[in-house]
Formats: sequence, C-alpha cells, structure tokens
Amino acid sequence: MARPEAPIDLGELEKLCVLQCTDAEIAGFFGVSTRTLERRRQVGRFREVMERGKAKGRISVRRNLFRLAAGDNAAAAIFLAKNYLGLKDVIANEHSGPDGAPIQVSLADILRQRKKTHESD
Repeated sequence: MARPEAPIDLGELEKLCVLQCTDAEIAGFFGVSTRTLERRRQVGRFREVMERGKAKGRISVRRNLFRLAAGDNAAAAIFLAKNYLGLKDVIANEHSGPDGAPIQVSLADILRQRKKTHESD
C-alpha cells in the first residue's frame, strides 16, 4: 500500500522559492524528503509554483542590486558592469631587460648564481 501524499502548501512553497531555498531546506520545512520534492516537481502545477517563486526571488535580488548601483554603491556598479556590460579588469605584467629588450636567461648562469649564494652562506 502506498504512503499517503504529504501535504505541501503551494503558497508556502512559492515563498520559500522566492528566498532561493535549496531542496534540502524546503524538504526540511515541510518534513518530507528531497526525493519527494523531486517526484512532485514532475507535476506541472508544483513545478510552475517553484519556477515562479525562484524567478521572483532572482528579480528581487536584481532589483536590489540595481538600486544599490544607482545609489552610488561602487561595488554593485562594478559587478553590474562586469556581468552585464562585459567589462573586465586587465593588468598587464610584463618584465623586460635593459632598454625593453627580452630578459636573457641561461640555466648555466642560474646554477652559477645559486652556487655562489650557497658558498657565501
């Protein structure tokens, strides 16, 4: 005989999804297993409620992020510029020898220098 279906209030489910709760957190809240959520997600209405809640949560986060950026929050503005405008930090670290020439590296010179350093210790 199959177990009776555990009651999950769809209104509460949507609220938890707005908060971007994980399946484990939602399952704990309702006292069911994550496997139960996975099975229920196969049902159209249940899946729609979860997807709508998750979407509302993402929109809320995005709205707050834009509000922070508009309010002179430099970190939020930089995040948005990097993620939405494709901007990025570029630091060019180039080393060169005298007069911009390539650095000449010789394994023999390196070994001689190491030997001198160890002899003087």
